[in-house]
Amino acid sequence: MIKIKSPILPLIALLIPMIAVVFSSCGGRKSYAQLLNEEDHAVNAFLANHRVINSIPSDTIFETGENAPYYRLNKEGTLYMQVLDPGNRKDKAVYDDLIYFRFMRTNLNTLWKTGEAVADGNDEDMTILPTSFRFQNFTLATYSYYGTGIQEPLKLLGVDCRVNLVVKSQAGISDEISAVIPFLYNIRYFRAQT
Repeated sequence: MIKIKSPILPLIALLIPMIAVVFSSCGGRKSYAQLLNEEDHAVNAFLANHRVINSIPSDTIFETGENAPYYRLNKEGTLYMQVLDPGNRKDKAVYDDLIYFRFMRTNLNTLWKTGEAVADGNDEDMTILPTSFRFQNFTLATYSYYGTGIQEPLKLLGVDCRVNLVVKSQAGISDEISAVIPFLYNIRYFRAQT
């Protein structure tokens, strides 16, 4: 048997994996870092149209209403809250309180990219039951399912409050974290189902 030594064969063996990497990276899927960057752009674009205060008032007396500022709720900048109605300051949630909430949420990535987005949720259709959680009860699945962000306003406001809440993916619904989609929630909280 005659063996032919060709310098091209080792070169082809090296090029095939490199070509595969190039084509797979061109497949249109974005890296997690790219998705996080898009999320930041979407949130910043939304907040650019509003007043933003980077801290919570020391007396927790917030400006309220449709023209109120968005307050940054944490140092990571994953939550921003606009207080529409502060609720009764004397009726604060305590550990394990059963809290119901109704919400509508808007995808901020879609809003940023297209200029419009349709809100969805359970606030406009009373045939859909309200959702609920046990306040700050970390042992229950509902705490982690809805994300850490959804409960934050109740640390500062009365149970019957209503807020607009910008929630970045890290503080959002657990099943959606890897999708890296920020949402604007309009939420109202209450104790009894209404």
